[in-house]
Amino acid sequence: MKVLVIGSGAREHALVWKLKQSSQVSDIYCAPGNGGISALAKLVTDLPENDWTAYSAFAKKQNISLTVVGPEVPLAAGITDHFRAQGLKIFGPAKAAAQLEASKSFAKSFMQKHGLPTAAYRVFKSYDEARGFLNRLPSEFAYPIVVKADGLAGGKGVSVCASPKQAEESLKSMLVQKVFGAAGETVVVEEGLAGREL
Repeated sequence: MKVLVIGSGAREHALVWKLKQSSQVSDIYCAPGNGGISALAKLVTDLPENDWTAYSAFAKKQNISLTVVGPEVPLAAGITDHFRAQGLKIFGPAKAAAQLEASKSFAKSFMQKHGLPTAAYRVFKSYDEARGFLNRLPSEFAYPIVVKADGLAGGKGVSVCASPKQAEESLKSMLVQKVFGAAGETVVVEEGLAGREL
């Protein structure tokens, strides 16, 4: 079968590398891919970014059996919903399910609603409100605390803050200076938890 992998990072390189080992896979395409991936798959570099109609048209034209999505951004933007509506097989969560990754406030609310253990948290859209919260920190919070941009920020939107000063600086950079753009228009402030990341 023919497989299309969407993305251009190390994650997609690993996916292509493993798919290449399958006796069931005849051809692998990667859009847009990278130099390392080019040794294992045919790169597709002419598809407009986030144009799912162009991607699905390519999949139909090349008779792609399965599309595998690596990055979070296309998933959050609804690529799987579009492909499925076109009758194409694609591996990845629907847009609604991808919100668990794409919005930290959504994920925290979901965990709280369903009784899943999670750190204590508050959500803010205003720097002044968030700063006021830091000045009257509830008992369930203690430093270090964590300040997170709500949206996708390329793995850069989280600050572990050991002091009120660090927390204020993180809030200011996200909510006032807009260093993460729309991804940081809402922030989640949560208690710091020690342990292994899962």
